[in-house]
Amino acid sequence: MAGFVIASPKSGSGKTMVVCGLLEAARRRGLSPCAFKCGPDYIDGLFHRQVLGVDGGNLDSFFEGEEALRAKMQRVKQEHFVIAEGAMGYFDGLGGTTARASAWEIAHILGMPAVLVVDAQGASLSLMALIRGFLAFEKELGDCRIRAVIFNRMSPGMYPRMKKMTEERLGIRAAGYVPPLDFLAVGSRHLGLILPGEIPGIKEQMERLADCLEETLDWDVLLETAKEQPDPAPTSVPQRCMSRRFRLGVAWDEAFCFYYRDNLELLEKLGAELVYFSPLHDRELPQGIGGLLLGGGYPEKYAEELGANRDMARCVRQAAEAGMPVLAECGGYLYLLDELEGEDGAVYPMAGVFSGRGWRKGKNSHFGYISLTSPCATPYLIPGEEIRGHEFHYWECRGGEDALCMKAAKPVGERDWPAIRIQKQVMAGFPHLYYPSCPAFAERFAGACRRYWERSGKHDII
Repeated sequence: MAGFVIASPKSGSGKTMVVCGLLEAARRRGLSPCAFKCGPDYIDGLFHRQVLGVDGGNLDSFFEGEEALRAKMQRVKQEHFVIAEGAMGYFDGLGGTTARASAWEIAHILGMPAVLVVDAQGASLSLMALIRGFLAFEKELGDCRIRAVIFNRMSPGMYPRMKKMTEERLGIRAAGYVPPLDFLAVGSRHLGLILPGEIPGIKEQMERLADCLEETLDWDVLLETAKEQPDPAPTSVPQRCMSRRFRLGVAWDEAFCFYYRDNLELLEKLGAELVYFSPLHDRELPQGIGGLLLGGGYPEKYAEELGANRDMARCVRQAAEAGMPVLAECGGYLYLLDELEGEDGAVYPMAGVFSGRGWRKGKNSHFGYISLTSPCATPYLIPGEEIRGHEFHYWECRGGEDALCMKAAKPVGERDWPAIRIQKQVMAGFPHLYYPSCPAFAERFAGACRRYWERSGKHDII
């Protein structure tokens, strides 16, 4: 297996743009790149897939055990050059005080080398102190994975001097630099980067970025670094599969696009044929479906358009009332409420499956990893089971709090809060769930979808 983790001291250091440029340049070189994101983030993966056409997924050591992570890597190692983008800072993990579930832990578990992207704007010799600190701290953790450094936003004139100091003083290789680039127009909002579909000319920007990195990165160093790793230890993870098929509607458009690829692949193994549709643009649900996924995204940005599409809202509400299984997360949950406050401050009607109004709280309500449990039997999660997930949202729901029937708990510390609403076969709330952390949850949902699909009598659709 060849590849590496791209990490940085902190968010905003330029990891995502460096990774996008590397992926495009690697594809040009015939390396068949595969992109992963360390941690629970969705948006960076959209850049990898939608802009560059490079498949990938998430590597998350809170969601998955070590064997599952190694098995995932084994499935791609023979045919792909792996580039895994870290989250936040290299060592930042659970609770902000541990390296658990950090980019460093992913590199450690998989035996992958790490390349540290350092933002060089406004600094010179001080960068040596920064890098030395990371190398020393990593040594304290007992496994040193950092093999090379890339300097971001560094002038061509400065780089030769910094390369010499890095290699002579620190004993680590410099793998090139990224100069200041005025053509990149990738902004951010509260959940991270702006979605790629919102950026005019994003494909051309990525191509120009790759043109630049072809010239300013030391590809010999990068390719040598990528090979400095053993194959993951042989492992096997049981694969569950059901042969009986059903059709599953998946909301995917500008407003709803946050899905873990592993979730979708697990449902496909359980018999789902994924049928994508748009709550924004379509007027009715796909024909012959047995269930619905309403993922997260930015419905507040498109609240007026969603509110105006009364045909789709009515179809979703009627399907829920008829007992169709539905999983709705964060933005998808907001869409199922009576009303939603848009980014413009106006309030618009939504699908009306649950009572309440989505409103802008103005600050992050809950942030980070959670474990979700239920004290009572629910359609897809039973007492004694735990499914893991993540919350990150700036909108809240006013109304319906008394109907919350599960508990979300932080993995570090003692914080917990009520979460999740259920009505008939609809399960909705703010947590983004990682289905492989509780395969029985996905199996029950798939089974419910299949039974609903079989009762509908539209088997000829497949």
